[in-house]
Amino acid sequence: MSVDQYQRSVNALDKDIADLEKKKAAADRKAADEESKANRVSWSKNASESTIKGKMRQIESHRKTALRAQGESADLQKKIADKRKKRNDAYTRLQKEQQAEEKKREKAVRNMRQAYEDRIAELEKRSTPIVRSVDHSGGQLDPEYDVFISHAWEDKKGFVDELADELRKAGFKVWYDTDRIKWGDSMRQKIDEGLSHSKFGIVVLSPNYIAPGKYWTKAELDALFSLESVNGKTLLPIWHNLTKQDVMNFSPIIANRKALTTAIMTAKDIAGELALLKQEETTTEE
Repeated sequence: MSVDQYQRSVNALDKDIADLEKKKAAADRKAADEESKANRVSWSKNASESTIKGKMRQIESHRKTALRAQGESADLQKKIADKRKKRNDAYTRLQKEQQAEEKKREKAVRNMRQAYEDRIAELEKRSTPIVRSVDHSGGQLDPEYDVFISHAWEDKKGFVDELADELRKAGFKVWYDTDRIKWGDSMRQKIDEGLSHSKFGIVVLSPNYIAPGKYWTKAELDALFSLESVNGKTLLPIWHNLTKQDVMNFSPIIANRKALTTAIMTAKDIAGELALLKQEETTTEE
C-alpha cells in the first residue's frame, strides 16, 4: 500500500473510534441517569402494599434499563479497543512507508546533486574551453552583449521581463531570448551565440529553474560554468523565491557563491548592482 492509502486507513479508523466513543458516552450517561432515577424512587411510611409494589417495579425497570446501557457501553468499549489496535497497526505501517519514501526521495536528491556536481567539476577541469569570437589577428573580440539572462520561461512575467527592461534602461546590451530567438530559429545555435558573445551571465535561480527535467536551464548553466573557467568571473546568480537550503540542495557550489535575492531587492536594484560591477571591471582594466 502507498502512503496515501495508509493515511486514508488511519483517518477512517480515527473517525470510527470517534463515533464509537460518542455512542459509549451516551450509553454511560443513560446508565447513570437510570440508576439515579431508581435511587430517587421513594414512598411514605403509610403507603399501601400496592403502592409499594408499584414503586418497586419502577426501581426494577430503571435498573434493568441501566444494566442494558452498561452492557451496551461494555460492548462499545471492546469495539473501541479493537479499532484502536487496528489504528495503531495502520499508523505503524504508515510511518514505515513514510520513512521508506523519504529515504527514496533523499537518495534521488543525492544522486541528482552528485550528478550535477560531477558535471560542474568536469566542466571546470575541461582543457578545451568554449572560445569567443576572434578577430583576424587571432585576438579575442570584446563581447557583443553585456549580459546574458539564463532563466526559466515560467519566471518571465513574474520577474525576468522586468529585469531585462531595467538592465536596458541602465544602458546594458542584453541577450534575452524573447528578443533574440525568432520563429524558425535554432534555439541551441542562438543560445550558444548569446552565451559566447556575452560578458556576464545572470542566472535567475528559482524553483522553476532547478526543477527536474529542465534541459535548457541546465545546458545554459553548464555553458556559463565552462566559460567562467576560461574568462574569469562571468556567472552572476540571483535567488528568486528560493531559500539558502533550496540552493544547497540543488548545488553547494552555487550556494557558496555570493548572490542577489529578489526577497530584498527589486529588478532596478539588481540592475544598479550590475552597473557598479561593470564600473569596477572597467576601472580595473584601466
